[in-house]
Amino acid sequence: MKHTATATLPDDTGHAEFEAIKRRLHSKLVDKLDLSRVGELEGETLRREIRLVVEHLCDNEDVPLNRSERDRLIEEVLDETFGLGPLEMLLKDASISDILINGPRNVYVERGGRMEKTTCTFRDNDHLLQIIDRIVSKVGRRVDEVCPMVDARLPDGSRVNAIIPPLALDGASVSIRRFGSNPLKLEDLLNFKAFTPEMVMLLEGAIKARLNVIIAGGTGSGKTTLLNTLSSFISNEDRIVTIEDAAELQLQQDHVVRLETRPPNIEGKGAITATDLVKNALRMRPERIIIGECRGPETLDMLQAMNTGHEGSLTTLHANTPRDAVARMETMIMMAGFEMPLKAMRTQIASAVDLLVQANRLQGGVRRITHISEVVGMEQDTVVMQDIYRYHQMGIDETGKARGQFRATGIRPGFMERLEQSGVRLPSSAFRERVMLED
Repeated sequence: MKHTATATLPDDTGHAEFEAIKRRLHSKLVDKLDLSRVGELEGETLRREIRLVVEHLCDNEDVPLNRSERDRLIEEVLDETFGLGPLEMLLKDASISDILINGPRNVYVERGGRMEKTTCTFRDNDHLLQIIDRIVSKVGRRVDEVCPMVDARLPDGSRVNAIIPPLALDGASVSIRRFGSNPLKLEDLLNFKAFTPEMVMLLEGAIKARLNVIIAGGTGSGKTTLLNTLSSFISNEDRIVTIEDAAELQLQQDHVVRLETRPPNIEGKGAITATDLVKNALRMRPERIIIGECRGPETLDMLQAMNTGHEGSLTTLHANTPRDAVARMETMIMMAGFEMPLKAMRTQIASAVDLLVQANRLQGGVRRITHISEVVGMEQDTVVMQDIYRYHQMGIDETGKARGQFRATGIRPGFMERLEQSGVRLPSSAFRERVMLED
C-alpha cells in the first residue's frame, strides 16, 4: 500500500491537490467499470463492489494520505459516481433545513433558522450543471438553455429549484428546501411551540369533520410541513387525490393518488397544469382533494370542488395575513380569465372555505401559527372572518429570536355543530379568552 497513516497534504495546496486526486481517481474508475456488470447490481451491493475498486485505485496512487483523508477521498469518489457529489455531505446533515447554491463557489445552508456559508464547493459551473442534471433527470425533467428553470425533488421529498445561465448571471443557482425522509410530526411541532394543544384539538376536529382548510403563509413559514401534519388526521378510509408541481407531500394513508404537473416539452407543447389536474381529479371519485399550493387559475376549480361535494379538502397559498389570503384568492380567480363580479367571487370564497390557518416565519427563524380564523360568511360585499386563536409577538429574546404569546380570543366557532355531528367534542374551556402559552 502506497499511502501512509501519518502524512498529510500541506494546508496551502492540500485542497487543490485533494481535488486533483479525486478527479483522477474518478476518471480511472469510469474507465475501469464494466458497465454490463454494473447493470446487474443495484443499491448497496453495487456501492460495496465499486468501493473495493476505488480502494484498490487509491492504494495505487503515489500520494501521501492519512487514514481519514483516504476514507474521505473514497467516500467523495463514490458520491461523485452514484450521488450528488459535494451535496451528499450536506444532505446527510439532518440539522440543515435549506441548501442554497449561488454558483459553484458559494454554498450556504440554514441551520436553526440562521444562514451560514459552508466550505462545500464545486469544481466549476459545468460540474454544478452535471449535478443539477442528475437531480432533474431522475424525475423526468430537463434543464438547458431552452428551458433554464426547473422544479424537481430529491428521493427524500425535498424540493429543488434550479436556474442556470443565461438567466443566472454568476453561474447556476440551486435552492433545496429539505423535508427529510422523516417529516416533522405533531409532537415535534408542539415541542417547537409552533402551536398549542388547544389549537391542535381544533385543527384535528376540523379535518375529521371535513371542513375545508386553507393554510396561508410566506416562503419558508412551514406551510407544507403543516399540511403534511394536518393530513395525518384524515381517515384511512378516504380516497385522497394530491396535486403538486413537484411531489413533496408525504401522506401516510393507504388510498392516495398522487398527481404531478408537467412542464412543456422542447417544442413548448404538452404542458399539464394544475388546473388540468384538478379538473381530471374531479372525475376520479376523490373524497378529498389536496393541492400542494394554489398559485394560479386552479384556485377557482379548487373552490368549486370544495363547494360541490369534496368537503375536507386542503391547500396552501402565499399570503402574510388571513385577509391577504382572501385577496390573493380573488386575484388568482381572475387569472382564470372569467369575467366574474367581485361579489360573486367573494361569495364563492366565503361558501367554500371554512378555516384559514396562518403560518409565519418570525425573527430568528421561529415558525408560529399566528392565526386560526373562521370564515363566517358574507356581509354586503365583504368576506367576514373571526380569529379563534392568535399569536401576539412581544419582542425578541437574548438569542435574537421572536418571543410572544398564544391567545384564545374567546370566540366559539360557528362550525361547532358540524364538529359535534362528526363525533368531535371540544371542551368549552378551549375557547375561553386567555393567554394559553408564552414563549
